[in-house]
Amino acid sequence: MEAQGKSSEDEDGGERGLLHSWRGYSYSVVPERLLLPRPVLQVALGAQHGVLLVEGGQVYTFGELPWKQTQSSQPTKPTLENALSGQRVVAVAAGSFHSGAVTEDGTVHMWGDNAAGQCGLSGLSCVPNPTPVALLEPGGAQSVPILELACGEKHSLALSAQREVWAWGSGCQLGLKAAVFPVWKPQKVEQLAGRWVLQVACGASHSLALVRCVGPDGIQRPPVDKCNQCNQLLYTMTDKEDHVIISDGHYCPMGVEAKEDPPPTQTLKTSPSEPILPSHSSSTSTPAARTPDPTPDPEDSQKAGTTTAAHLPSDSDPLPSPKAAASTSSAKSSPYPGEQEVKEYLRKLSDASQTEAKMANGGLHTLQTPSLGRGSSALNSLVASCASAVGERVASTYEALSLKRMMNFYLPSSRLEALGGAADGGAERVRREESVQAKKSSSTGDIHEEEAEGLRRRLSLPGLLSQVSPRLLRKMGRSRTRAFALTPMGGGVPEDQEVFPTLQTEVWSWGHGEHGELGHGDNLDRLQPLCIKSLNKKEVIRVSAGAHHSIALTAQSQVYSWGSNLSGQLGHMDTPSTVPRLAKLSEGIRVWDASAGERHTLLLADGDCIQPIIYYSGQQVKEAGGEEEEVEEEDERPGGYTQQPVLLPFCMNLGFVSGVVAGGRRCVALSDRNVMGFISSLHELASAERKFYCKLCDVKSQVLRPLLELESLSSALGPAATELLQTLAGRFSLLSHLTGQHAASLTANLRRGRDVSSLLMLEHASIFLDVYNNYCSTVGNFFVMGGFHALTKPSLDIFGKSPELLQRLSECSEENTATSDLLVALFYLPTQHLHEYGRLLLKLATCFEVSSGDYQKLQESCSKFEALTLQLKRKRKEAEYTFHFWKSFPGKMTDSLRKPHRRLIYESSNKSLSVQNAGRFSVNWFILFNDSLVHAQFSTHHIFALATLWVEPTPEDESGLHGLKVVTPEETLTLLASSSAEKTKWLRAINQAVDQALSGVGQDAGGSTSKSDPPISRTASYTFYKDGRLKDATYEGRWLTGKPHGRGILKWPDRRIYTGSFKSGLEDGFGEFACPNKALSKDDLYQGYWKEGKMHGLGTYRYASGEVYDGSFQDGMRHGHGMLRSGKHNTSSPSVFIGQWLQDKKTGYGVFDDITKGEKYMGMWQDHQRQGTGVVVTQFGLYYEGAFKDNKMMGTGILLSEDDTTYEGEFSDDWTLSGKGVLTMPNGDYLEGSFSGEWGSGLKVTGSYFKPNLFDAEKDKNRAVKLGRLSVRAEEKWQAVFEECWSQLGCEAPGQGEHLKAWENIAVALTSRRQQIQDSPEILSRSHSKTLEGLEVIPQHEEPITIERYHSVRMYLLKACDTPLHPLGRLVETLVAVYRMTYVGVGANRRLLPQAVNEIKSYLFRIFQIVRFLFPDLPEEGGLIPEPTENLPDENQETSADTRSESPKPGRVVSSSALLLPVLLPRLYPPLFTLYALEKEKEDDMYWECVLRLNKQPDLALLAFLGVQQKFWPVSIPNSLPAPGEKQPVISSTKDACFASAVETLQQISTTFTPSDKLQVIQLTFEEITQEVQSLLKQDFLWSMDELFPVFLYVVLRARIRNLGSEVSLIEDLMDPCVQHGEHGIMFTTLKACYYQIQHEKVT
Repeated sequence: MEAQGKSSEDEDGGERGLLHSWRGYSYSVVPERLLLPRPVLQVALGAQHGVLLVEGGQVYTFGELPWKQTQSSQPTKPTLENALSGQRVVAVAAGSFHSGAVTEDGTVHMWGDNAAGQCGLSGLSCVPNPTPVALLEPGGAQSVPILELACGEKHSLALSAQREVWAWGSGCQLGLKAAVFPVWKPQKVEQLAGRWVLQVACGASHSLALVRCVGPDGIQRPPVDKCNQCNQLLYTMTDKEDHVIISDGHYCPMGVEAKEDPPPTQTLKTSPSEPILPSHSSSTSTPAARTPDPTPDPEDSQKAGTTTAAHLPSDSDPLPSPKAAASTSSAKSSPYPGEQEVKEYLRKLSDASQTEAKMANGGLHTLQTPSLGRGSSALNSLVASCASAVGERVASTYEALSLKRMMNFYLPSSRLEALGGAADGGAERVRREESVQAKKSSSTGDIHEEEAEGLRRRLSLPGLLSQVSPRLLRKMGRSRTRAFALTPMGGGVPEDQEVFPTLQTEVWSWGHGEHGELGHGDNLDRLQPLCIKSLNKKEVIRVSAGAHHSIALTAQSQVYSWGSNLSGQLGHMDTPSTVPRLAKLSEGIRVWDASAGERHTLLLADGDCIQPIIYYSGQQVKEAGGEEEEVEEEDERPGGYTQQPVLLPFCMNLGFVSGVVAGGRRCVALSDRNVMGFISSLHELASAERKFYCKLCDVKSQVLRPLLELESLSSALGPAATELLQTLAGRFSLLSHLTGQHAASLTANLRRGRDVSSLLMLEHASIFLDVYNNYCSTVGNFFVMGGFHALTKPSLDIFGKSPELLQRLSECSEENTATSDLLVALFYLPTQHLHEYGRLLLKLATCFEVSSGDYQKLQESCSKFEALTLQLKRKRKEAEYTFHFWKSFPGKMTDSLRKPHRRLIYESSNKSLSVQNAGRFSVNWFILFNDSLVHAQFSTHHIFALATLWVEPTPEDESGLHGLKVVTPEETLTLLASSSAEKTKWLRAINQAVDQALSGVGQDAGGSTSKSDPPISRTASYTFYKDGRLKDATYEGRWLTGKPHGRGILKWPDRRIYTGSFKSGLEDGFGEFACPNKALSKDDLYQGYWKEGKMHGLGTYRYASGEVYDGSFQDGMRHGHGMLRSGKHNTSSPSVFIGQWLQDKKTGYGVFDDITKGEKYMGMWQDHQRQGTGVVVTQFGLYYEGAFKDNKMMGTGILLSEDDTTYEGEFSDDWTLSGKGVLTMPNGDYLEGSFSGEWGSGLKVTGSYFKPNLFDAEKDKNRAVKLGRLSVRAEEKWQAVFEECWSQLGCEAPGQGEHLKAWENIAVALTSRRQQIQDSPEILSRSHSKTLEGLEVIPQHEEPITIERYHSVRMYLLKACDTPLHPLGRLVETLVAVYRMTYVGVGANRRLLPQAVNEIKSYLFRIFQIVRFLFPDLPEEGGLIPEPTENLPDENQETSADTRSESPKPGRVVSSSALLLPVLLPRLYPPLFTLYALEKEKEDDMYWECVLRLNKQPDLALLAFLGVQQKFWPVSIPNSLPAPGEKQPVISSTKDACFASAVETLQQISTTFTPSDKLQVIQLTFEEITQEVQSLLKQDFLWSMDELFPVFLYVVLRARIRNLGSEVSLIEDLMDPCVQHGEHGIMFTTLKACYYQIQHEKVT
């Protein structure tokens, strides 16, 4: 039958939800079966009637239904409630004489007796048919969706989807602050607002609620800080001079009269916001029966030594949770100081009360001690998470408020109150005294038990660990006994209410208590819900209320009952019981469903077989015929009732019972038939889980806890094992907790759904697997460290010599097993349970079609659990193997090698492995662990970590040795195996261990199968130990067979750090290195390239002293071209050197800018000293060129000062003349002779004075000194820069090398640097990356050059020089840097102009060499490229911006300046043009003066003055654009109108850089003039020079170009030689002539 696995809806009615009903107990009772058309889902029983919910959401009622107003008084058969048809009902409830139902959308329907308002409908005494009842949020029209209902005799409760409780009806059991009954309109029970209520239950006149303790992630609601009724603040906090008073002394005048509200709880109703911290329950921690004026007895207060004003906060004060307090303080709606202070203060109070409580006798209010333990634990959990803020003042107050004083304070007042109450009548008083008596007798035990468990309990549930680490709590808890947290440490099990049911619960009760049914240890009524302290930590998962008794069912399958016991309905003999007691059930009976009726209780439990069994306790049915009772130990009382629960003999005939219900005098059971074993498998699974949970709880309470609390534990175990045991306890608790939650979930599933889809272990298998895996690892670790062995002695102290307890718990059948083995077996028990999971899931799976989804799910989970079972079995074997190995291993080494996680895999004690060439007597023992290979010798051992171990077989040679080569970072061993099989075994074992060490997993399921070898390239960390460069350094990064290779970080103990690339164990590639400088306590930093462990290539070194070197390195030294900056501008000696280095020394050509002295040296160096020829310029205009030796001017030199005074001769020191020389004055006079002394401070001269122009005007005019002879030649400068570029292209020396190899190198350079930059994209602009993409295509470089190819080469060069990632680009960038370094600042000296120009020319020549190397087919300088046959029009060719040929004759001249100046000159233009401007300063000034003067003339006057022929004068000068053909007279006064377009064109000469561009501008100017003249003359026209020159002169004047002389010189110096004699040449000559003409123009 295929349907059996589907949800019960699609199912045939005969198999599920069968209903059996009977009354009471006697052995002849036989249940009758009520037949219904569909499976029954839920039953609710009233005093005389019942309500049934069947599948499909229909509701039937049966029994006596007086409200139906039918004539028949006979009990009716089940009848359908038609009023609910069309609605899908999801839950039903029955009170004594009324019923309720909840539909799918959360609406409540009520019907039946309504005399007390229990149906929530005003004005009707009874409601015949189900009628909707509105539950509305206060002050709003929004209706509240409801989850479930509970009904009593005169009241009803509803649980909303928000988990709040609503009540209506009559009596104090409502928990409402109502002055008038009945309450017709449902109201919220404020006392429980903010708590997460799980279930509600109603007795005849009392109510119960099961509430979740809020854990760290619990749900919290904003605090209620005002009384709902009178709207006053519920608590206040006032600051006095030396202490703080917290008071919740609010007394609500709208409360209920005193007699209904017994003293101990009076405070409760004033504190509706209490639920804020749900882990702390709301009964009074010090049950203050507060009189309206709670001032302490003055006498007492003096004794205690404090001020009278200090009101005592009772523990029912709303303790703000972290969130709540935050909201109060932020809103400042209450006069709170701040959350920290309140918490701190309350903590101190509670601690005080706790210590005092220990001294107090047990005869206090029962409530008192338990609540102290509980309240303070909550406080502690809070405190642990907050810092102390209030400090001394609070401390002083707190010391004064000891508990003794509290007692003095409370007890007298409660006595008064009690006496005052006596006036209500004797009975009341008697009852009260009786209850106190009862407390004394019955609860003292409870108190002591609570007391003893106080600490450990307080540490034991995550619900209380409000964001606190267990370790913290443990510290706090050590005051009295050794107590450990036996709880889930920090979680791991999701405490998510949606996933796993919670076990951290509290039971709250309220209403009438004369039979003790409230469980508070007295017979008083309670108007407000109050937490039953003794059920805290009992993990209650279900509550049920009979007429006058209550029962609670725990996750550990125990039943607590309290209340009236007149008919034995409590299942124990205490009568009546005012506190919860365990029902008496024989050993091994695990109850999982329970229900309370009027005078009886039904329990559903696991028996010996899978089928559930039913127990009954309570009223017995009178038998006709007086047969003997079956149960012998039963003592027949006159009323006939059971003394303890009895088994109902017929329960085995009912099939698989899924739930029991008791109500009125009736009992009902719901059962299923076992179709295809599905139901029985579900029951078996749930039963197994419950049994397992009970077993775990036993182990926890009877083994783990006593062990952990032993004083001698840590001395017996040692610190390491103790800590492991604590971890083990934590993991055990976590496992146990998960099991408990799972058992509760399975039980709930049996009660309601009975389907596969809600099985948590399918959906959340990973949670189970992780918890088990972690737990078993911990057990293994403890085992390996000899923990269980060490526990033998402590166990003797606890369990005695014959540990039957351990034997029983560990299910060990053998006799005389050692205690340690029993403990091992005990702690490994959970692994067997995993196998049980697998088995049961498989059993469930067989109930489904193989193709169905459920089958797949079950099958998959089953295989997961089975796989883990195998894996854990193997782990256990490894742990055992390892443990026995340590037992036999020599002692000294054990201590250092034994680690909790370390497992033995293989070892060579059988001589299976030895070292090659070992000595005769040497001992070599190899031990393979899961994390290392140990090589042990006589007394020493060496550990090789597996992550950095490589092993390979050596090839078998003739010698027949079975060798293995083991490579580690610092050793290479050749090991010899005794046989080929051993060799294979070791090789496989090591490889597997390495692979697992790398993947970081324990041996997974595939452990036995041989896997592929571990990767030879891997990431690992290693510390070097051998002497040498890397001693004690730690490397973390990529490896390749024993050597760092790839990216990594290397750290030395002296704080040196290298981060970057490695190759074969050495730094290689790009890397950063930091080296601490102890003297300056700063780091030297290097960023750049490395090769074979040394700095090599480009890099930047920042010295701790502040110096920065930027340039080339070789073999760890500065070598090649580099720049060194010393000091900042404001430090003592700032300077910059840029030039060539040789093995860390300045050697070769370099420029040194001494910023302090204001001098710049450009010349040759050797070993850091100026040596050879050089030039020095100073900021005062001095210029020296000549010889240097030993860093001084020494030898022949030339010195010029700003005013052209010149000395030519011998020098002996800086600026010191010494020897023969000639001193020439600016006017030409000169001294010749021998000089000595420093320039500028008085020279001694022996010699002759000449005044040449007296005698010979012309002869000696040419004495002007030729500069540049004694300076470094341009082509000798910056050789290192060019060499670097050549070597990047792969050439030993310029021009020697493969050009194809060069292209490869370029490609490599581009891609590798590009990758580096992609790691940090911020370096790269978008245009830059475009350029890079363009460079990825290499232009054709091996075919005859045509004009087209020439253009593509030109474009390629433009792009290449635009990015420093390209070798050419880097070269250009460096040249620009050195050029600017040389000629900017002090270097801007006009005498340097010739050198600056020559330097540019030499750059062009040398770069052109490289370009020709890359493009070998490019003709050499001055060569021709033939034009294609169809000639390009000249225009095009001329305008193609950079290359011009002077005429359209076929071909184009190749020149370095045409190709490269467009790249170089724009970058070098500023310093170069500055030098031109300085050089031409005088001439330009004369020219400019003239331009300004002549430009004052109007156009016609100027044209006339310059002698422009009249025919070229414009006839009309357009003011605006004239109509075509319209003439205007020439106006004599107009200015700047003639040849305006030509003038504008010429002005653009200043905006261009290269000579060719400037010449182009001149050409365009000529064209503009010609065009204008042609439009005047209306005919073609050929210029003659005489006609053209004056017109052009006019244009030049009007253009007003400021530095025309500089422009002219620049063009002249850098003009392409091939252009000089062409058209451009002639035009340029014309411009030059104009310039000189203007200078000498005299205005008449």
